[in-house]
Amino acid sequence: MSKLLLTKKEVEFVIDQLQNGQQLPDDLQYKLFPVKQKEYELVYGGKMRKEDILANEDGVSPVPLQVEKVFNGDGKGWNDNWRNMIVFGDNLQFLKTCYENKDPLIKNKIKGNVKLIYIDPPFGTGDEYEGNKGQTGYTAKSQGAEFVEFIRRRIIVAKEILSNDGFIIVRQAYNFGFEIKIILDEVFNKNNFRNEIIINKANKQGAIDKRFNPSTEFLFLYSKAHDSQINPLFKIRSKEVSWLDMHSPKENKYSHSINFHKRKFVAPKGRHWTFSQDRLNDLIKEQRIRVIDKNYVDVYGNKQKMILQYLMDNRETIESNWTDIPGYSFLTKYPTENSEPLLERVIKTATKEGDIVLDFFAGSGTTSSVAEKINRKWIVCDIGKLAFYTMQKRMLHIHKSKSIENPKKKYNKHSKTFITVNTGWYDLEKVFNLRQEKYCNFVMELFEVESFKNKKISGISIDGQKKDGFYCIIYPYWQFKNSSVDEEYLDDLHAHLGKKIGSRLYIIAPNNYVDFSFSYHEINNVRYYFLKVPYQIIKELHKKDFKKFRQPQSKGNVNDLEDAVGFHFMRQPQVKSAIKVNKDKVEIHIKEFYSDFTEEESGNDMENFESLAMVLIDKNFNDTAFELDDYYFAEDLLPKKKKSTEYEDNLKEELKKQKEIVINLSKNECGKKFMLVYVDIYGNEFKEKMILQ
Repeated sequence: MSKLLLTKKEVEFVIDQLQNGQQLPDDLQYKLFPVKQKEYELVYGGKMRKEDILANEDGVSPVPLQVEKVFNGDGKGWNDNWRNMIVFGDNLQFLKTCYENKDPLIKNKIKGNVKLIYIDPPFGTGDEYEGNKGQTGYTAKSQGAEFVEFIRRRIIVAKEILSNDGFIIVRQAYNFGFEIKIILDEVFNKNNFRNEIIINKANKQGAIDKRFNPSTEFLFLYSKAHDSQINPLFKIRSKEVSWLDMHSPKENKYSHSINFHKRKFVAPKGRHWTFSQDRLNDLIKEQRIRVIDKNYVDVYGNKQKMILQYLMDNRETIESNWTDIPGYSFLTKYPTENSEPLLERVIKTATKEGDIVLDFFAGSGTTSSVAEKINRKWIVCDIGKLAFYTMQKRMLHIHKSKSIENPKKKYNKHSKTFITVNTGWYDLEKVFNLRQEKYCNFVMELFEVESFKNKKISGISIDGQKKDGFYCIIYPYWQFKNSSVDEEYLDDLHAHLGKKIGSRLYIIAPNNYVDFSFSYHEINNVRYYFLKVPYQIIKELHKKDFKKFRQPQSKGNVNDLEDAVGFHFMRQPQVKSAIKVNKDKVEIHIKEFYSDFTEEESGNDMENFESLAMVLIDKNFNDTAFELDDYYFAEDLLPKKKKSTEYEDNLKEELKKQKEIVINLSKNECGKKFMLVYVDIYGNEFKEKMILQ
């Protein structure tokens, strides 16, 4: 047994924390329970044990999935009723929901059935990336141990939902690629590493004094099981095919002789025939075998005058150098868009038709687009509103995009039915519009309550139990529309239950049905906690404070890494705007933009425009679905100034100074109706339809 690496003061501190029921700091947890690794591991601050991540000790738990909209519902679908998914929300929460495998939307459909996971996460570099016109694309600001652990936690959970014969392919660059490879070795086992595949970088810089210009990036290919097989890939040869002698080095007694048109041919001395008899017969049918005059001595020492030749295949096997195709594309306006030829190879490497492909850093949605075109099922997830609407439009317009088989032609097929899904971020109206049973299931999953069937105490129905062992009931507001959770209700409840429920009972109820403004009401040492919908966090019940994921206010922050903790409900911002139409121009005058949230860090109300993240525009709205045509980050809507670090840091201050924000559109580009989606920094939306007179 190894010696405990704790100082005397640390031992005393640990004893004191345990006696007081307090959680130990991460660094002491891992001194007490170190991560075991046979050969090597990457050691850094904040590294959690796999077991703790899967047990939600990181404060991130599974959350219910809420369907936002069904697209192409009447169109062609899968025979097993599978629906492809665009998921908006934190990918770790979504992965944990899949791992838990309880949500009725995905139960027994995803966990253990995903054949390929492909991700292209930000590279944790601090570098700036450019868009298709040289503009700044994004800054991968999360660096060092924080970045590595961010990726590691997701990879750990992702492995658990892969099929046993599944694969993961991770795109990285030189900056943190090697650290991520060590993490992949730890999680998937280094013996399951298959390839480092070299791919093209998006933009290649000019001469650099201190190093060679990095012109490539790479993909790490891992299998979940050691015996999983990839699919061989081929491409058209870059040079003309030619006829070659049909023999290979070294003698092989099993390949000394072969028959061609009833004549026996014997291999040259020191050689053997390249193909088996069966393969030769196939090549004969393809008219790729011929006989030419040529003198040689065979393996038996006899002189021969004719030899077999074969015509090279016009295809060649694809190896691990993929720099013959672009690594990025610019089909959408989204920065760092992976190319469709790249994703075609990625997906075909590890899947067949009908297999499930998952991308939880989905960005522009290339994975879903290619998976759709080559008949794979797909799930894509992203935390960004820009990514969400980019993917939605890409799938709705897929019939207008290029065919995979023949890029000179249109795809000309509409996508199969797909759904958009919210995770950890919910439309409150849709929650209360659920039927009774679905509402109960939703809120119990939301508050992590294990449900009971037909359990009663003193005639009171008990709906479930939380992980701390205390019971929970759901207030049946649909039965008591004119009543509420008040002192009279609790007194009556306590008269029946008393100490039979222990020292605590949870009550789930709509916020406007609870008469108490505080977190609990105590009667004779029994605390009745109110889990309100929408929820106001009760800090003593959670390991970590809830944290909303943020939407960027500038293009430079599009791919910032964000963690969400807990769940939140949508609150529509307050917007006041007007439209002015001139001869050739349409002006959108935004006079007010206020969020219905306080600033998370300070708790203060936010001033006009301070919380504006972006404005998304559909210039020809069809009254059915929002189809993104253009977008403006808050930074883009400010008066042009020379960029500086100080300016970036004071973006909110600049926004607060604005009396009005004006967006100019070309009248020729606008239809009779267009729609604007105003998004705040917490992802809340105000949608506005405008009509040109």
